[in-house]
Amino acid sequence: MNNKLLNPLTLAYMGDAVLDQFVREYIILKLKAKPNRLHQEAKRYVSAKSQAQSLEYLFENNWFTDEELDIVRRGRNAKSYTKAKNTDIQTYRKSSGLEAILGFLYLEKNQERLTSLLECIVKNVDER
Repeated sequence: MNNKLLNPLTLAYMGDAVLDQFVREYIILKLKAKPNRLHQEAKRYVSAKSQAQSLEYLFENNWFTDEELDIVRRGRNAKSYTKAKNTDIQTYRKSSGLEAILGFLYLEKNQERLTSLLECIVKNVDER
């Protein structure tokens, strides 16, 4: 299957799960806290606002290849029929773009690049 041809919102759906799982493992190992505290901490990394800020950081640092930029743009520009909760539409779309590239790299089984991206996102949030 050519993962580039998948609906970008499908890629974002996968990417959301990938980011959530990575962040949960990261904060569990970092904090060793109770679930409520873990949930509060996880929101710093996986909220649409945080994802949009991470995407801007990645753009500023020319992190993406041309192929990856295409996936990000498709994810960002995809028309979603669900309403963004607790954020504006531009922030929601940027977060969808970031999730789309995460989903794409995961489905492509490009583990090295995916891990590098996830680590960069976490580091960026930690530094804010």
